[in-house]
Amino acid sequence: MPFDETGRRPGRRPSRNVLGGPLDICSADPLTGFLRNGCCDTTPEDLGSHTVCAVMTAEFLEFSKKSGNDLSTPRPEFGFAGLKPGDRWCLCAPRWQEALEANAAPRVVLRATEEGALRHCALVDLTRFSIDLA
Repeated sequence: MPFDETGRRPGRRPSRNVLGGPLDICSADPLTGFLRNGCCDTTPEDLGSHTVCAVMTAEFLEFSKKSGNDLSTPRPEFGFAGLKPGDRWCLCAPRWQEALEANAAPRVVLRATEEGALRHCALVDLTRFSIDLA
């Protein structure tokens, strides 16, 4: 089935965030998301569950690199400039959970974190790292 102009499948219900509201954009610069639509939207094809909108830190980027996923090195052949601290990025929920357990978890934007993240991460943990709740 094809995708519409937002990167979503026609007829699908709108994506929800972990708080039950509409899913906010995570980042347009750098453009993120499994569907590269700026949202941490997901589909059945997204085996990694790229659903956590995280704010990159030097500590997390180093953790990710040591774990086999170098997000900081530019890969121009893929149109990827590399991430730096402060960038927002749709992380795989299991990777965020691994980082939490290693004391390297980045902050989270809950309103831009898709509800599917809750299959891998506890809402209480995501909330402790949120930047968008007072």
